[in-house]
Amino acid sequence: MTVQILDRPIRKIGVIGSGQIGPDIALYFAKVFCAEEIPIIVVDISKEALERGRAKLDKKIAKGVESQAFAPAVAEAMKAAVTFSSDYDALRGAEFIVEAATEDRELKGKIFRQLATLAGEGAILASNSSHLEPEAIFGGLADRRRALVIHYFFPAERNPVVEIVPGADTDPAVTAALLRFYESIGKYPIRVASRYGYALDPIFEGLFLASALLVESGVATSREVDAVATRALGLAVGPFTAMNLTGGNPITNVGLDHYREKIMPWFRSPGLLKDALRSGTPWDAPKRGEKIEVGAEKERAIAAALRGAYFGLACEILESGIVSLADLELGVENALDMTPPARLMNQVGAGESLRLVESYAREHAGFKVAKCLHEQAARGAPWQVPVVLRHDVEQVAVLTFRRPRVLNALNQEAFDQLERHLDAIARDKNIAGAVITGYGTKAFISGADVGFLARIDSEEMGAATSRASNATLARLESLGKPVVCALNGFAFGGGNELAMACTARIARKGLKVLAAQPEPNLGIIPGAGATQRLPRLIGLEKAAELLRTGRPISGTEALRLGLIRAEVEGDLIGHAVRLVRAAAAGTERLPAIERGPLAVPARLADVQLGHLSRAVDAILCRAILEGCRLSLAQGLELESRLFGEVCQTRDMRIGVKNFLDNGPKVPAQFVHA
Repeated sequence: MTVQILDRPIRKIGVIGSGQIGPDIALYFAKVFCAEEIPIIVVDISKEALERGRAKLDKKIAKGVESQAFAPAVAEAMKAAVTFSSDYDALRGAEFIVEAATEDRELKGKIFRQLATLAGEGAILASNSSHLEPEAIFGGLADRRRALVIHYFFPAERNPVVEIVPGADTDPAVTAALLRFYESIGKYPIRVASRYGYALDPIFEGLFLASALLVESGVATSREVDAVATRALGLAVGPFTAMNLTGGNPITNVGLDHYREKIMPWFRSPGLLKDALRSGTPWDAPKRGEKIEVGAEKERAIAAALRGAYFGLACEILESGIVSLADLELGVENALDMTPPARLMNQVGAGESLRLVESYAREHAGFKVAKCLHEQAARGAPWQVPVVLRHDVEQVAVLTFRRPRVLNALNQEAFDQLERHLDAIARDKNIAGAVITGYGTKAFISGADVGFLARIDSEEMGAATSRASNATLARLESLGKPVVCALNGFAFGGGNELAMACTARIARKGLKVLAAQPEPNLGIIPGAGATQRLPRLIGLEKAAELLRTGRPISGTEALRLGLIRAEVEGDLIGHAVRLVRAAAAGTERLPAIERGPLAVPARLADVQLGHLSRAVDAILCRAILEGCRLSLAQGLELESRLFGEVCQTRDMRIGVKNFLDNGPKVPAQFVHA
């Protein structure tokens, strides 16, 4: 694979700074690109820093081998890919350089002025700043079109989020290319407009300030605040623990004082933080697994203050317009490892969220109550967070399912948003058709959220659930405009069913696992059309084997069977857009699925079921045989009725509980009833 940004091959990557984060950035690049043998050059003027950086990188790779995350041969290739050097000339000709030096404006400016003469022509120059505006960093560059901030989060090799922050002079094509590039290498890039601190650090550091003020005012101890914060905000670790882990005291001390001028007067570095910096001692925080007892009244007071600060900070950021609601939710959940703000406000309620923020503002001078929060409370409606995103390319609507934390799994919200997009696409005379894809490179859609299956408590509810899914996919199938599914990763269960409802399917080349209907492992049958569409697409005999065993197939096998039209190397979305446009223009024929009955044998061939439920298999065989003797619409209705029937079996309860308790790798102990 040739690694490219803006159709420009990347043959050398530079990282400047071998301190806390530079080696981790290099480690991630090495992990992603070691097979392509792209050299990663880490430069630092301090030989001691270089030695520490190399030792840190080698230690993390060794741990990866120990945990079996890396095969020994891959680990050696990763180590060989990274060179640590004190010679800036080693960066000569690099097409992509990420600076990760100390958070100092003058130092960063000096580095980039030097890089301008060393880097390859047209090289992309990025700063891993945590606060500074791109204009402040790159002001000394004559050509700022390919310069921007890429803010990594701790630890950079594992935290998936990066903030992509263009400056006023950054070429929009460069910004778009970097967003695609980081998504293609497994990160979750979010676009943030230029403002001091960007979108996420004001929340991280603002919550630390709110926590410190609770301690300073005597409301609670740092250990108590940490404990309550995990419960009130869904944090993986409390604010004081996070500060210990990241070593963030010095940067936060500077950042909080600057936020006072840049964002709102409430911000400032508290005395508690300044004392901690002088003493150099870590924060008194709970140990891992330690249970901190907090009285009910104190817990309510801490939770109210933290939620009021959190909601107010998030709404101020939204109102500033520097980031979209969808990107803010994605970033907070995955970079800061906490319940994202809109989701938590929806749980609390819009009116109560406003009350908490107003209460916090009354007690803390200079704290802003954003207008958008007042408006949301006045509507009395939940925040609508996009999980199916649309952007248009050459009169083609590209819909992307984006729930990366659950591998883009379907839930009711995703189905509802898909329906709204389909309605809009059908009405829009300027749109020729649509492309449907998933976010990232691992999964198109991993299936449906299994949690909802556990809530099905009757045959009627099971059938209704299936009918609702089939209705959405029928809307997709009958859109009246060509829809191409661009399978960026694997499609399991409901994901494969959604793909089969599209006019055509293409897949990224080289996927060893592309599609499967794993429902029998859960003690259920497909409920969104697979028993009817898969036989009509690849033939009944092969479809029945895949449906009954849950066996996954590769992209190569999917192409041979006719499930997909092509495997694509390179620009998958561009290929899909061109296919849609050609189909809409009539220059490319996309065959329609057979909607009438199929020729069906009296019985299906035997398959090896192994541990799978014979009771569930009997219902599944009925769905395939009886349904395929009917029209597609009638077969889908039969599938829904039989899905309701399977939800009444003991094996369905066993399979779903096993999945929720043990995950997909532990076989359920079915009783065949």
